[in-house]
Amino acid sequence: MVKLKGLLLTEGMHGMISQAEGLAKALDLDFIHQKIELNNLWKLIPPKFTPVSLKVYKNFKIPEFDIIISCGRKSVVSSIYLKKNSAKKIFNIHIQNPKVNLKNFDFVVVPEHDEISGDNVVSTKGAIHYLTEHEINQKKDYLKSFIKNDRRKILTLILGGPTKYYDYSIKNFREIFLILSNLLNQENLQFVVIPSMRTPQNIIDYAKDFFDNNHTIIKNVDKNAYLSALAISDYIVVTCDSSSMISETALTGKPIYVANIFPKKKDLRFQKFRNLFRELNIIRNLGEPLEIWNYKKLDETRRVANIIKQKINF
Repeated sequence: MVKLKGLLLTEGMHGMISQAEGLAKALDLDFIHQKIELNNLWKLIPPKFTPVSLKVYKNFKIPEFDIIISCGRKSVVSSIYLKKNSAKKIFNIHIQNPKVNLKNFDFVVVPEHDEISGDNVVSTKGAIHYLTEHEINQKKDYLKSFIKNDRRKILTLILGGPTKYYDYSIKNFREIFLILSNLLNQENLQFVVIPSMRTPQNIIDYAKDFFDNNHTIIKNVDKNAYLSALAISDYIVVTCDSSSMISETALTGKPIYVANIFPKKKDLRFQKFRNLFRELNIIRNLGEPLEIWNYKKLDETRRVANIIKQKINF
């Protein structure tokens, strides 16, 4: 059977690509990416005030496709345009709140904490993503060449990066690293640090200086190291700025602690997300007692894909 062709429209950021690609894989599409870039003035204009025209975009190529999956503000208008002007019936799916009339899309996939409803809305607990348990298990042995082969349990810190809400200052991370250092000593744990594309180099360097050579600091962005850490860790700590990586980690069913940073501005949406995950018994705050607990593994990507498959019969 020939696969349906998917066109993924994102701004090129990892979190957006992860969500769009994850859904495309779960729908079993033959897909390609199109990075969305807006011309000058239109970068500043909200989607609801942007004309439905390709003139607002740079170097926009239109391949053959059956399903559009868009994610992020900049991709909203392009998805609407392509659906309206296609010579055949296509389905368009937007991930995140498009902040335009929801009827412009066949499906809108949004986190439950955004509190958006509609006949075509599929609500998720946290963010959907590209990870699968199979992929994580495949990379289980990757970190063996990096870390010491001993019997200590492993605690991994997964780092996001600065946002308009959270400051990645040395002062903030000194407090986080002190809590972690005490835990490592008290519980005799191995420590692994995994950076992301958004992690500032000075924070990676600070982690290497702060923790001695008895631990493993991955210096560069390494997807295989990330997957391997998810597979072998006993405890996982994720910085509070990354709802997407907290959601990805929830696929493991392992204890997740959130390393909190005092926000620069009101972070109500992030708080709602973390409150939901706490109610689901998925996360606790770094600084609470170190424990092993169980919760139902969260695989929202597969659940969403199954809902969409049933509704459009493919």
